[in-house]
Amino acid sequence: MPRIVTYNVHRCVGNDRRLDVGRIAAVLSGLQPDIVALQELDVGRQRTGHVDQAHEIAERLAMSHHFYPAVQVEEELYGDAILTRHPERLVKSASLPGHPRMPQLEPRGAIWIEVEIDGRPLQVINTHLGLVPREQQIQAAHLAGPAWLEHPDCQWPAILLGDFNATTSSVVYRTLTQHLRPSRRLARRKQPSSTFPSPLPVLRIDHHFVSPGVEVHDVFAPFDPLSRVASDHLPLVMDFELA
Repeated sequence: MPRIVTYNVHRCVGNDRRLDVGRIAAVLSGLQPDIVALQELDVGRQRTGHVDQAHEIAERLAMSHHFYPAVQVEEELYGDAILTRHPERLVKSASLPGHPRMPQLEPRGAIWIEVEIDGRPLQVINTHLGLVPREQQIQAAHLAGPAWLEHPDCQWPAILLGDFNATTSSVVYRTLTQHLRPSRRLARRKQPSSTFPSPLPVLRIDHHFVSPGVEVHDVFAPFDPLSRVASDHLPLVMDFELA
């Protein structure tokens, strides 16, 4: 059964303030995922030793990967990636619109690949929305529109996942659930799935949203000692089948 994980890795700096790319890879390796969506990756940044974190994690997991830099300052990059062990192709990567009256906010983006599972295509879109509610609403509406989910190439089945910085009571959540279904509601077993903050998770701000054709089995956030310290978020895991 395929497994997909979304994980905000906090530039691989843990709650103990230690930079450790290998620790993030170890958390993921223990989960044995087929597809991984990562947020807050540093690539070539001085603050994290100029390491290409996307490449290093993918290499440790023996996966291919695509990275999109939502932020670029000269040679330093910061953004999101999708990794997989299945055949894949990059469909799109692009920035998301920001708040028109707050141009100083951190740029945000999304990345979309098509993954082939047992000969069947699956669209996977990874994103990391902003922190300001109105900004999030603009970005969610953009993702739900013709540039992404309603794009002619976004044929179901599809999964939209990532760090939305928004709970289930938000406008963002309501906007996206008009188009896709939240995985937590569809899971056959109810398991703990709050992801933030990782030492004592009380918020559900990381999500998977799925189209018809994706049959959700389990959704959970592992709460083991390694996951609790490796990042400020826990990974969110979903086991599924293509119906």
